[in-house]
Amino acid sequence: MTAFRDHFGAVSDAYARHRPRYPEALFAFLASAAPGRELAWDSGTGNGQAALGLAEHFRRVVATDASPGQLERARPHPRVEYRCAPADASGLPDRSADLVTAAQALHWFDLPRFYAEARRVLVAGGVLAVWCYGLPAAGPELDPALRRFYEDTVGPYWPPERRLVDAGYRTLDFPFEEIAAPALAMETAMTLDDLGGYLSSWSATRYYRERRGHDPVPPLLAELAPAWGPGVRRVRWPLAIRAGRVPG
Repeated sequence: MTAFRDHFGAVSDAYARHRPRYPEALFAFLASAAPGRELAWDSGTGNGQAALGLAEHFRRVVATDASPGQLERARPHPRVEYRCAPADASGLPDRSADLVTAAQALHWFDLPRFYAEARRVLVAGGVLAVWCYGLPAAGPELDPALRRFYEDTVGPYWPPERRLVDAGYRTLDFPFEEIAAPALAMETAMTLDDLGGYLSSWSATRYYRERRGHDPVPPLLAELAPAWGPGVRRVRWPLAIRAGRVPG
C-alpha cells in the first residue's frame, strides 16, 4: 500500500475558500447515469466540494478523505457523512453504492486498490466517475502569464502525479465499461485576490514556499494587475471526465 502523503492539509483553508465549485450539470449527469439514488461515495472528498453537489441528488453521501485537515473545513450537510479514511477503505458494505466519485483526486490514489474497492461497493450496474481540471483560463491577455507560473515558476514543485491531470486522465488505466460524458466546465467570477487565494491552494505553490522561503504568488498578481483591472473576471476550468459502469 502506498503511504499517504498529505499535500493539502497545510493549505486546507485556502482550498476550502478558493477552489471553484463544480457545475450542477455534472451532478445531474451522474445522477442520471447511476442505477439508483440511494448512496453515493465520494472518495478523496477534500472539503466536500463534490459531496455537497451529490447530496442534492442522492439520499445519502459518504465522503472520505485521508487528510484530517481537509475534513475539518468540510461544510456540513444533513445527507453527507464525512469519514477520515484512505481511498481504498471506504468502510461501506459490499454492493451498497449506486455511484462512486473521485473529484480532482484520482491521481493521488493507489489505482488498483481503489478500483478494487469501487468494484466491491458498487451495486450491479453502478457507476464510477472521476474528473479533474488543470489551468484556469482568464483571458488571452492573462493566460500566458498564468501558464508560465504553472510550468516554470512552480512547475518543478509539482508532485509527479500531476502529469496525470495535465493529460486529462486520458493516460490512466480505466477498466470499466466507459460511458460518454458531456463537455462541462467550471466557471466563476473572481477578483485578482480570489485568484491569488486559488493559486495559494496548489500543492506546488506550498512546496515552492517551503523550499524557497518566499511566496511566488504576489509577484504574479502584480504582473497580472494592469490587465486584470479593479473588478471581477470570469474564470473557466474545463473538466476532464471519465465515467464507467461495473457489469450488471
